Amino acid sequence: MGRSDRQQFNSGSLEEAEQLVLGREAYGDRAWDDAYRFLSRASAATSLAVDDLERLAMSAYLSGRDEEYLRALERTHHAYLDAGECHRATRCAFWLGLRLVFRGEVAQAAGWFGRAHRLLEREPHDCAEQGYLMLPEVEQHLAAGNLEAAYAAANGAVEIGERFADADLLACARHLQGRVLLRQRRTTEGFALLDEAMVSVTAGELSPLLTGLIYCSVIEACQQVHALGRAREWTSALGRWCSEQPQLISFSGTCLMHRAEIKRLSGAWQDATDEAQRAVERLTQSNNRKDTGAAWYQLAEVHRLRGDFDAAEQAYRSASQYGFEPQPGLALLRLAKRHIDAAVAAIRRVMGATTDQVRRIRLLPAHVEIMLAADEIEEARCACRELEDVAEGYGNELLRALAANARGAVELAEGEAQAAVAWLRQAIEGWQHVDAPYEAARVRVMMGQACRALSDNDGAALELEAARTVFQQLGATPDVSRVDALLDMRSDEARGLSARELQVLRLIAAGKTNKEIANELHLSGKTVDRHVSNIFNKLDVPTRTAAAAWAYEHRLV
Repeated sequence: MGRSDRQQFNSGSLEEAEQLVLGREAYGDRAWDDAYRFLSRASAATSLAVDDLERLAMSAYLSGRDEEYLRALERTHHAYLDAGECHRATRCAFWLGLRLVFRGEVAQAAGWFGRAHRLLEREPHDCAEQGYLMLPEVEQHLAAGNLEAAYAAANGAVEIGERFADADLLACARHLQGRVLLRQRRTTEGFALLDEAMVSVTAGELSPLLTGLIYCSVIEACQQVHALGRAREWTSALGRWCSEQPQLISFSGTCLMHRAEIKRLSGAWQDATDEAQRAVERLTQSNNRKDTGAAWYQLAEVHRLRGDFDAAEQAYRSASQYGFEPQPGLALLRLAKRHIDAAVAAIRRVMGATTDQVRRIRLLPAHVEIMLAADEIEEARCACRELEDVAEGYGNELLRALAANARGAVELAEGEAQAAVAWLRQAIEGWQHVDAPYEAARVRVMMGQACRALSDNDGAALELEAARTVFQQLGATPDVSRVDALLDMRSDEARGLSARELQVLRLIAAGKTNKEIANELHLSGKTVDRHVSNIFNKLDVPTRTAAAAWAYEHRLV
């Protein structure tokens, strides 16, 4: 019976036996909302068999009814206990604990895991549930950075899954092994295990719950190490799986969130906004706070890039309210608004608090950019070195593009335009290869500045004009304005001066001392001294008075 056939029976006038039959049919058809409604009506009229209680719980979860899922699963747990099925009761206790962990209710989760362990202590024989109870241990070791212990626990779960031919357990444990190996930079082995787990997922060999959980975990692992190709591939597969189940709520919101991030990187900003907004709605409905925060963050990122700073501010705050770290995006928003001190303080705070190497990956590019804007070049270079080390360790194209991007920016800031060109060219090619037009255009702006510093005025114009075209197409208003300012500056006026050096020159022409310039621009005295020395060398002038005269002559003040 299809959805349209079942709708005529949704009035509630059926006998409980018919409600139960329709609920089972809907469950088999993966019509989760219909299944929940029919089964819950049957449950209100009579006591359900334990298998039907389990169906009720699962349909509640998959249709986005989180509280109803927990209540139904607890009923199922007690029903299995009453029936003397200790192993099945233990498995219910495991799922209750896992869901409570995801909700951040750690004490209650620990209670259910403790009960599950106690139940198994009474059993004389080994069972698959012992393997399931190893999975939270893997996650705990991963969170603490105990990678060897995490791998050992995952390996133990794999062995139990193989012994009892439990497909769900085996796929989950193998994918956790893969995640551990990625953290150890053993990327070839790690991705091989993730791909193997995903074979079971895409072949339909797993339960709906494990299918959705492994999809989301694998995509997140790929995104953490910037394995964009795999993230795109598995996100597309997740999207197809969700579309086959129109009444699926629980994982469809997470899918939309991942798609929003991929579309933003691909330059489809309106699509990214639409997907993120839909993700927020669905994830809020299913009480998925972590991914709701991530969806708000993706929405904020698009607003920031478009120059809608007020909307970006509010979206970053919403992400934070859901427990999602709003950095580095919020710090980059401060930078875009020229609140450099606030940007520096924010990125330093979060970098200092983040010791996990994988989590630092998403912060490092912004750390470099903000430190360069603050003329903290040595700190930027240190962050660049760390990013280069990560790119070498993980070896994927997007990380190499990020590292080349950062290295080129640092070289340009230090006045090494020729060295910068080589790195920037590598970054442009990398971004183009992964189809990231905005990032490629930003690098082309730096390439234009490097060409100008090398007196290649034609090259500078070509790079800047190409970047502006992309920004205009994307709706990146702040970047369009920045490029327009650079294009308006004649090459003979710029004379290879950086944007910061032009700022300092204007203040010199206004009669400011180095100390006064340092205070006004929030720079160290040493940094200002270096800028002044660079200005004298580039303009070939011996004194501040001569530099000021040059600035007036070329209408820079």
